[in-house]
Amino acid sequence: MTPQSKQRSEPSALHEHAQDNLRFIRATMESTTAFTAVSGLGYILAGATALFASWYAAQQGSDSGWLSVWMSELLLAALVVLGLTARKATQQGSSLLSASGRKLLLAFLPAMLVGAVLTLSFLLNDRVALLPGIWLSLYGAAVMTAGAWSVRPIPVMGAAFLILGALTLLTPLSADLLLGIGFGGLHIVFGYVIWSKYGG
Repeated sequence: MTPQSKQRSEPSALHEHAQDNLRFIRATMESTTAFTAVSGLGYILAGATALFASWYAAQQGSDSGWLSVWMSELLLAALVVLGLTARKATQQGSSLLSASGRKLLLAFLPAMLVGAVLTLSFLLNDRVALLPGIWLSLYGAAVMTAGAWSVRPIPVMGAAFLILGALTLLTPLSADLLLGIGFGGLHIVFGYVIWSKYGG
């Protein structure tokens, strides 16, 4: 190798080494950063639809009708929150599937999967009346766990859902009312806090 070609290869090697270092630093920072793109507006809209669902579900004359209303609400709310959160993440130059976003989702999903299994089991065994307290409790646990990777109001909201779940399971208060307060009211209140303090 001539001295000239050696001089040309050294800057190239240094440039590649610097790029590798920057990629490592960026990945490390992303993995330790909270996921701040949770959409407050998404929670507000999901809360509004849940208020309607709690009223409409209470009008149903059968367990299957009641459950159909809440399963429809679950699908609608999930689409709204995930869609607006993905949009907010894109606006922040991030992604829902960034390292912090994936950690949040992976922390959130186990309790939700348990809820799905219990919902099916309780439906098959005619114990639907216990579902509201279980839903509120498991959702609260999921939100508290996922909140470790997100903004501060999220785990506080999860704790509030746990309290409502306990009230639903241990007191004679109306389950539809407490579902409305939880999935409706808490989502609207905490959604507004997130929207106002964390940019939408």
